[in-house]
Amino acid sequence: MKKIFLLLTGLYICLAGFAQQRSSYTQYILNNYILNPALTGIENYTDVKMSARDQWVGLNGAPRTAYLTVHGPIGKKDYRTTATSFEVPGENPRGSSYWESYNAPEPHHGIGMSIINDRTGNFNRFSADVSYAYHLGLSARTSLAMGFAGGISSIGLNTNGKAFFGSDPSDPSVGGAVATNLRKIKPDLAAGLWLYSADYFVGLSGQQIIPQKLAFVDDATFKTNGKLIPHVFLTAGYRFLLDEDFNLLPSVMVKYINGAFKNNYQAEFNAKLQYRDVIWIGASYRQFDGYAAMLGFNVANTFNVGYAYDYTKTDLHTFTKGTHELMIGFLINNRYGDTCPRNVW
Repeated sequence: MKKIFLLLTGLYICLAGFAQQRSSYTQYILNNYILNPALTGIENYTDVKMSARDQWVGLNGAPRTAYLTVHGPIGKKDYRTTATSFEVPGENPRGSSYWESYNAPEPHHGIGMSIINDRTGNFNRFSADVSYAYHLGLSARTSLAMGFAGGISSIGLNTNGKAFFGSDPSDPSVGGAVATNLRKIKPDLAAGLWLYSADYFVGLSGQQIIPQKLAFVDDATFKTNGKLIPHVFLTAGYRFLLDEDFNLLPSVMVKYINGAFKNNYQAEFNAKLQYRDVIWIGASYRQFDGYAAMLGFNVANTFNVGYAYDYTKTDLHTFTKGTHELMIGFLINNRYGDTCPRNVW
């Protein structure tokens, strides 16, 4: 009985209270590329990130998300001791010299790809996209990137799973279907802008920008209003140099999703305190949802690790043990020896 109650509670939250159709990420600030294709090729190296998110631990059928992203620059000619890199031995790459010597990179291109798998109960969504961006210098210290991503999404419903209470011929989502694994393939398109410098960024992006109907059977007898709706993200952040060793990076993201949240908007506030290029801690607040604590570190100029723990303040907090999210990043072809991202933060 308890399992059924938890399942119904989870389905109510997912379907009635939160109409967000794309995955949620707590550590998006470490990989804004997952939300905005304009970041494609922003760094001096090929950026590879893998992440796994286990949401609402302890709740049957709770969302589980995993992704892989890869992107890098093409035609970037400024691999030197300015702009986004620093190679003076023993000197802090995030110190005052970084701000004083920063120059916007030369115009260049970027290409990338992402693979995302998101499962919630008997629903599963698998997406594969490729991306392109062009980075243009607006001034000596400011750049603007424009990018887009395109691919496919495979959206499936397993009617034979443990959490499925049986097939109802009058259910408009499945109609009279007898197959145990219903699936639809849909085109996917995203686009974005990213304005950035040494000490700030502002981004605007849209995902799932092609409105499409979604039904698991094509039967005129069964009408459904199911559809894929656009997701819009506005992000901004500023970096404060506290002293030669510490940086404080507050940021905010506002989502707009028609039919989700109150008034269709949700805001997220983040703060990240970083010690040199070695270790950082952070905190996050997500409107209508809860709080998160974050921790990360960099290992030389090879890879970095980030972890986040989310606590929900919704009614689900009684039944779950929180949300865990782990991310690992690799810096490939790092010809300049960067120890962590310079423009992604």
